Amino acid sequence: MAKLYIVGTPIGNLADITLRALDVLKSADVIACEDTRHSLPLLSRYDIHARLISYHKFNEAEAAQNIIELINGGQNVALITDAGMPSISDPGAEVISKCRELGVETELVPGPTAFASAVTLSGIKAAGFTFIGFLPEKRTDKVAILTKADSACLPIVLYVAPHDLKKTCAMLLETLGDRQVHTVRELTKVYESVVTSTLANYEGEERGEIVLIVDPASAQNPLNDLTVEEHLQHYLNEGCDKKEAVKQVAKDRGVPKNDIYQASLNM
Repeated sequence: MAKLYIVGTPIGNLADITLRALDVLKSADVIACEDTRHSLPLLSRYDIHARLISYHKFNEAEAAQNIIELINGGQNVALITDAGMPSISDPGAEVISKCRELGVETELVPGPTAFASAVTLSGIKAAGFTFIGFLPEKRTDKVAILTKADSACLPIVLYVAPHDLKKTCAMLLETLGDRQVHTVRELTKVYESVVTSTLANYEGEERGEIVLIVDPASAQNPLNDLTVEEHLQHYLNEGCDKKEAVKQVAKDRGVPKNDIYQASLNM
């Protein structure tokens, strides 16, 4: 019976592909690619000549139906993205979900993912982390998701396009307060690097594929171990007025200012 194969591909170095992935891609009747032009160097290197079709975020619904029809017609389809695992900040979830819903057989052929590789390479010491992927477009949505992620008190891992790097770090500073941040670039490629700095004094090149890892507040700011009232009192004792104290506490803790303002009313 034909099936959908969900295949992980290298995130940089083309040698980072499993033997099983190569076997599946070579035997597939059709390979659904995020970008056929991007996938050709990998497929050509390993002498893979299956029929290619395009599957990306702008045609997911239509392409998913086409893929299911191919499978129901007896053709094995391998789903790949430009790099890493399908559906992890890449297209794929739509067709996988529909296949499961309709009883179409699926098989996972795992490969590398950038966020897990970045966490490993950074050497951060944590019991876990919160992976966000790419932040949404709207600022209010960005603040909401960061605030929710920060409440777990774990490192926050996100993908950033190089042209958005500096403004994203400025937004993180404004939303979360100053934190240590690890910029992981060009994983498995020639210029692979990890640079550790802070959001307030950020250092990082605006080039290549980038993963940011932001340390939790508790690892950087001992004031967050205080109660909200004690935290506010600290800034009041330093000469801040109540409005400024509320703003500083909200920034330190990465929570909405209104939450801190409500707490200040009880003081």
